[in-house]
Amino acid sequence: MGAEYVTLATRTSSKLERGEPARRINKFPSRKSVEYLAGTTIACAVTYAAFHLHFTVPTVCCLYLLMVVLAALRWGVWEATAATIAAFLFLDYFFMEPLFTLRVEGSANWIALGAFEFVGLVVSNLSVRARQQASIATEERRNLKCLYELSRFVLLLDRHEPPGQQIALFIQRAIGVESVALFDPSSARTDEAGAALPEVRDLARNAWVQDSDSDGNGEHAWARLLRVDSKSIGAIAMRGQDLNPLVMDATASIAAIALERSRTLENEARAEAARQSDRLRTAVLDALAHAFKTPLTAIRAASSGLLETGSLRPPEADLIALIDSESAHLTDLATRLLQTARLDKSDISVRREECRISSLIHGTLERLPAGFEGHQVDLDIPSQDASIRGNGELIVVALLQLVDNALKYSTPGSQVTIKASLAAQDVVISVHNQGPAIRPEDRQSIFDRFYRAPGTEHLAPGTGLGLSITRKIAEAHGGRTWVVSDERDGTTFFFALPATQGVL
Repeated sequence: MGAEYVTLATRTSSKLERGEPARRINKFPSRKSVEYLAGTTIACAVTYAAFHLHFTVPTVCCLYLLMVVLAALRWGVWEATAATIAAFLFLDYFFMEPLFTLRVEGSANWIALGAFEFVGLVVSNLSVRARQQASIATEERRNLKCLYELSRFVLLLDRHEPPGQQIALFIQRAIGVESVALFDPSSARTDEAGAALPEVRDLARNAWVQDSDSDGNGEHAWARLLRVDSKSIGAIAMRGQDLNPLVMDATASIAAIALERSRTLENEARAEAARQSDRLRTAVLDALAHAFKTPLTAIRAASSGLLETGSLRPPEADLIALIDSESAHLTDLATRLLQTARLDKSDISVRREECRISSLIHGTLERLPAGFEGHQVDLDIPSQDASIRGNGELIVVALLQLVDNALKYSTPGSQVTIKASLAAQDVVISVHNQGPAIRPEDRQSIFDRFYRAPGTEHLAPGTGLGLSITRKIAEAHGGRTWVVSDERDGTTFFFALPATQGVL
């Protein structure tokens, strides 16, 4: 024994010297071996006690049956079968006549053996099912806890950081998977958390490109599309040992909600910042317009007075006329700014009166420059003149912006058409001109304040206020504005207001 121990120690030390890992020697028996030994000892003790205390055969059968049940509950069907055979042999050898012999004779012995085995099989099966259900319940509780933690993490998203990386990291921590990849098509970006695995990254991208989910394969990798209201907004892929379809579906739903919520909050923040910036800019322009009105009025009064004297030489008269014209232009621009500021107020109230459409259109033409800047203006007004209830002065200002816009951007010498018609419950006034088409992506933005479509800056001077004033006036009257434009048919702006009942 000592020589063997020395030899074992020598071999171990030589392995350590060579850098080889020494084999771990388990000095203690396994837990199951201890349980088997304990069960055997208890069975022997029960048999010894029952034999010396002269228990009856039915009582011994009950004891052995109890031990078979306990073996089936604790270990399983094979251990229960072994306990059944051992109980049957003990019963036959120690308690069935003739004693101390193993002769399986008579129906009683076979009935006892069948009863023991039947009970063992039934109890072991029930025990296995109970364990499986307990394991499933434990797994479901774990999954629910993970999903709860993930939902709680989602509420902690930092709005100042990209959401994709945060969501991937939260999922990796909460679910406990090996790797997570989240593909955001809006930025063509893939965010990862955990082990950087190219196959997981590619799986997320392929799921988005193919517009389909991917269940677990041999690599334990899964992919799901991120859907909000049946619309795909991205894809996610995960790799882990304990994943299942229900967990993947729930995780994908939470990730989709988190991504959409982050985008919504970001859009709301941008919109609020734009509104605040717009309000500040309107306040500044309102103050400047008021400040400009007084000196401009004095300049125009002085220039008009000098022109009325008639004592100026021709060059001086031309210069004073230029001053008078430009001061009138600045006064008009200041008036537009004041109108815009007034229309921006939420509590604006429009003074309403009965107005004929023909009178409003003719009033607009009277305020246009003489000769219409070399264009011909054609009117198309129905014989039965429609009427509306509204502020005639504001409506003329709105129409003036549309006609002035058409004259500026139409082809030189072309015709501008002003048409009025009654459509459903609205009076629609359209202004048509031939000129450069407005791109589809600009047809909503041109009604925003200070917006000018790219490429139009060199065509005509402007501030980008005219169409925004027109839209504000239409909305203040419960109406709307829109534009239709193409290269062949030209551009038509529409100004629609609710009509009064009947015609005048």
